[in-house]
Amino acid sequence: MSALKSGSLAANHASEMARIGGTIAKLRRSNKMKQEVAALQAGLSRDTAYRIEKGESNIAIGQIYRYLDAISPGLSLSDVLTENISELSDAPHPPKRRRVSLGAPVKVPSSQGK
Repeated sequence: MSALKSGSLAANHASEMARIGGTIAKLRRSNKMKQEVAALQAGLSRDTAYRIEKGESNIAIGQIYRYLDAISPGLSLSDVLTENISELSDAPHPPKRRRVSLGAPVKVPSSQGK
């Protein structure tokens, strides 16, 4: 089986796909657009939008273009590749989200003395 048919990318190409997906995700967030809305406007499933943003390699280039056009009409893929996007340089970084852990219930000491 040839390398092209195996479905895996060389490490440098896989990291490039991850960088492209991350840039597209940052662009979507800077435009204050939910992933589900962007996917719907592009005619894609939310799962496909998620896979684009994660940089998965088995995405059709046309799907990436449609998703990008839904997020930022007129922006080219070469702009994403070079990260030559004014919207990203002006946007503040969103705060990191943290999961809230409810943890174990806290026992309150009894006020009765022994």
